[in-house]
This record gives sequence, C-alpha cells and structure tokens, in this order.
Amino acid sequence: MLRPQPIGVFPGTAGFLLLPSVPEGDNLLPLLLRGYLPDIWPEHWRFFAAAIEGRSEDVILALLPEGPEGIYNRFILEPQVHTYALAKESLTGDLSLLLDAVAWRLGLYETPPPYGNAAGEVRAFLLATQAYDAFNQKDWSTGLEILLEAAETVRDVSPVFSARLYAEWAATKQMLGDHGQDTVDGYRSALALLETSSFQEARAELWFQLGTAYQTDAEGRKGALLEAVRCYHEALKVYRRDTHSEGYAMVHMNLALAYLAMPSLDRSARLRTAMAIQSLREALVIFQKDTHPELWASATVNLANALQHVETSHPEENLWEAVALYEDVLGVRRPEDDPMGYARVLANQGNALAHLGAFSRAVPRLEEASRLFRAQGEHDAAEAVEGILAEIARKRMETTSNEKG
Repeated sequence: MLRPQPIGVFPGTAGFLLLPSVPEGDNLLPLLLRGYLPDIWPEHWRFFAAAIEGRSEDVILALLPEGPEGIYNRFILEPQVHTYALAKESLTGDLSLLLDAVAWRLGLYETPPPYGNAAGEVRAFLLATQAYDAFNQKDWSTGLEILLEAAETVRDVSPVFSARLYAEWAATKQMLGDHGQDTVDGYRSALALLETSSFQEARAELWFQLGTAYQTDAEGRKGALLEAVRCYHEALKVYRRDTHSEGYAMVHMNLALAYLAMPSLDRSARLRTAMAIQSLREALVIFQKDTHPELWASATVNLANALQHVETSHPEENLWEAVALYEDVLGVRRPEDDPMGYARVLANQGNALAHLGAFSRAVPRLEEASRLFRAQGEHDAAEAVEGILAEIARKRMETTSNEKG
C-alpha cells in the first residue's frame, strides 16, 4: 500500500479514501498531505479529486480504479453490510484494520479493531477510533489519552491529520469544561501544524476556538482577555463579511464581549468600549431579527448595555438608542419563556430611562423586573433594581420640594 496515505487530511468523504500507487506518487504526496492539490491529477487519483470537489458518490464510484484500495474505497462510498463482507474477504493487513475501523464508526462492526503493529497515519486512525469508543462509553480520560497519542503518533508523518487530532483533543477538553493551559497548548499545536498547509479556514476556526478558551478562563483577567482578542483578530484575517459572514459576525460578537469584560479602570477602557460597540454593530449587520433571532437578541442587548456605559460627549443620544434597542428585544421575548432574561432587559431599559429622567416610563419596567427577579429567587438582582426605584422616588421628592419652595 502507498504510504503515507492522506487519510484524515481532507474533510468529508475524502478524509477516509485511500490512494493507489502511481508513478508520480512520491512527488505529489508531500503536497497532498498539506492540502495542496496537483495541477494535473494522475488518472488513478481522479476519484480522489472528485471527492474533494464534493462530487456525487456515483461520479466518484465511476472513477475508482481496481485493486485493494478500490475495494476498500467502494465500501467507503457504499457502506452496507454486503459491501463490508465482500471487502473483508479480500483485504488483509492494514487495509483490513482500516476497513474494520470505518465499519465500527458506521455501526457495522461491534468493536474497534486493535492497532497492533500498525504505524504512522494508519496507527493514528486506529488509535482515534479507540478514543471514540472510549468517548461513547463516557470514559473521557482514557479517550483523551488515546486521542493525544494518535495526534503525537502522526505529527511528523501527516501534519494536517495530526493537527485535526490535536484540535479534536483540545475541543473535547474544552467541551468538558477544561479551558486551561493544556487545552490552549493543544490548539496552538494544531495551529502550528496547519501553518504551512492550504487549510487556512480551519486555522481561522482554531483561532476562534482558542480565543474562546482564553475568554472562558479569563475571569476578568486582562492578560487572558487580551490573548482572546489577539486570537479573534487572527480569525478575522480569514473570516470576511462577504466570504464568511456568520463566522465573521460570531468573531465580532466574542471580540466585543472580551473588550467589555476587561477592567474599566485604565485609560484605554473608553477606547475598548468604543471598539466593542463597533464590533457589535458589525455583528448585527449579519445577525438579523428574522434570520438569527437568538444571536440578534444577544448582540442587541450587549450593544444597548455598552451604549449605556460608554463615556461620550453625547450620552443622551446613546441612552435613547439603548432604550430603543431594549424595546426591540422586549418585542420578541416572552417572560414565560425566559423570565430571568426578560427581567434583565427590563431592568437595563428602566435604568437607561431613569438616567434620562423619564421616570414615568422607567418605574413600571423596574417594578416588573423586580417582581420577576423575586419570583425566580434572585433577591440580590431584585434589591439592585429596588435601589434604582428608591433613587427615583428620592429625586421625585426633591423635585416636588423644590417646586413647592
């Protein structure tokens, strides 16, 4: 069998297919393993080009060459019990192990095969299959240990495959609530391995995920939040509004939240808030009420919150915009669906109205927010709102006294 194989390098079906030996193989494989496609494909590799292009299974099947790899690839494209049985009769060695590993992933084989004496990318593929089996059994620590071994096994043989395994390892740790240095190092290993590859979109996604790891673990620490900001800016080198609109908007959302979470005591706080507002406005170009209702609501509330607190020469204009934004969100949210979220928006809007001196509009909103907080057992939040109501009452009394005086 031709080695190393590009298994795990390309996304989708192509990531499972095997290439037969061709005279040009030694020259083309190093490029293919980094995701770079040849200008002219060898005839016996044209099926692989069709898979990368996302062509139909019928088209790919029609291009399959004969031989052991063709038998294996036919099962990948037609994963049925009978195609597995036919392939199992014909294949031996590493090909048979890979066949069993894929069959297990597709639910056609009871247990993942052992990795035995397999080496390189084949061993890594088999190890990863063992890791997924452990994950299925909720044995997260064993699965992570095996997946890390898979990534390290293939690091010098197939860097892109190794990067995808490191990224999966780090993402699994993050999903389990671990946002610490090991998770960060996993993402950074993946990013380094992809640096000279063609998969720059994958790198952008990893920069975004790394940013979320820093941001989640920051707990208000400016250094970690600055690292998150750097990661998001790296992602934005690839994610553009016109080419990756949703990714672009999501990065800007997180970028804004990172800016807003930084301590507001230093001299650059005002600039960071202004940058956060700009990022939220960018996100809202993409996240519209009718297309992304939840993301739109989140970005709108965050924008309104930022407008309330930014230092500016025209505070009233910002406060009235914030009031209008909160009103937009209240128009689509229902207190019975999310009483806490609804109460927070009411409280923030009431606070903005109070700062504007629009007490008659502020009071009913604040009273409703307090009632909802109390009903949910959020007494600290209720007391904070009631403090604003008390301040409004005091100012009203002062106004009345001054008028009488």
